[in-house]
Amino acid sequence: MTILGLTGSIGMGKSTVAAMFADAGVPVFDADATVHQLQGPGGALLVAIEARFPGTTGVEGVDRAALGRVVLGDDAAMRALEAIVHPAVRAERAAFLDRHADAPLVVFDIPLLFETGGKRAVDQVVVVSARPEVQRARTLARPGMTPEKFDAILARQMPDAEKRARADWVIPTDVSLDDTRAQVARVIACTRAAQRR
Repeated sequence: MTILGLTGSIGMGKSTVAAMFADAGVPVFDADATVHQLQGPGGALLVAIEARFPGTTGVEGVDRAALGRVVLGDDAAMRALEAIVHPAVRAERAAFLDRHADAPLVVFDIPLLFETGGKRAVDQVVVVSARPEVQRARTLARPGMTPEKFDAILARQMPDAEKRARADWVIPTDVSLDDTRAQVARVIACTRAAQRR
């Protein structure tokens, strides 16, 4: 099995590329979706998060806006949250690998792959990238996003240029969907060809 780590900064189009891998038949572990599940209604992390950050959870799960106000810009609070979330995500990822043990290729969709040391868990890294003005426009179009929040999120992420420099593959998303899909197909084909050698 080859494990591709898929990453990219906020607004780069990573979810679109992950869906393209899935459409091509490659199993994809979505770290963000896993976090949403763990923090959603009845989620396994609610008790621990509420104990550490009182008033940030309810019947609908974690109140992401309230939690964001507490942890964004506070390194100690962010580390405390990560200490709750990351071990649970790793356990879910291990279960995913067990379910797909026979797959020749899988993708770990991990937004903070480099920032959290996730590179050690993958064989190759795919970075999704777009021009800064495209990234900003996409991100600010999201509900509830503000320029200040965008800047705070970017400050916690490795710069795009550094991610691209560390990548085995870079997939652009500021091109047509067909062009992006062709790049995804190229990564899959090259990876499978390397496995046969």
